[in-house]
Amino acid sequence: MDYSLPVISWLDIGIVFLPMVIVFAVMFRWSLQAWTAVYSTARMLIQLILIGYFLVYIFGAREAWVICLVLAVMLTVASWISLNPVQGKRRYLYPYVLISLASGGGLVLFLVVWGVLHIEPWYTPQYTVPLAGMIFANSMNTVSLAAERYESEVINGRNCDAAKKVAFQTGMIPVVNSMFAVGLVALPGMMTGQILSGVSPLIAVRYQIVVMCMLFAASGICAAVYLELVSRSEAVVPLATKPLE
Repeated sequence: MDYSLPVISWLDIGIVFLPMVIVFAVMFRWSLQAWTAVYSTARMLIQLILIGYFLVYIFGAREAWVICLVLAVMLTVASWISLNPVQGKRRYLYPYVLISLASGGGLVLFLVVWGVLHIEPWYTPQYTVPLAGMIFANSMNTVSLAAERYESEVINGRNCDAAKKVAFQTGMIPVVNSMFAVGLVALPGMMTGQILSGVSPLIAVRYQIVVMCMLFAASGICAAVYLELVSRSEAVVPLATKPLE
């Protein structure tokens, strides 16, 4: 059986946009935010094309400092985006998010690259950059949910300890649900990509197990560190008294 991955031409890509036109038409007819959807589609195209060319350059890099710089940029941006739900406290909370993502995400990335995959050198971009992207993106979402829920609980009168526990449980809902669903409801992107590229499903499963454990651990550690830092800070000065941006 031929498992070679077919090459997709730009004309072929155009076909997948046809069903999107139907959705755009519905949004225009129902007077919804159709132009926002069109704009988001255009941005998606531009961003992916640009990152494709950028990754060609990055994957050719053989210097550790280049990869460290890429990881630092990813970490900085992910930390800032994490605080979208609590924009009024962004500047005050940003150091806590940065510390949490750097410690939790960095620890898990190191263990996977060095202890599980045994990559030499550790900064091989084809492995380190995509893995870091998965870790920081998922941890970012978990911390974002936890931050929003924590602030909401505190505003509603919960003490810091109780708010921390509720926020942590809320933040972990997506990653826990994905672990329940994997293999039954969904075949995750990494596993699907490996199978399409010709890797045996049994090998792809091993990698996906590593990825699921990696994301669960990183998300949990990052959220726990963030909530612990914020709750300890609030024990001294309540969040409500912190200056806005």
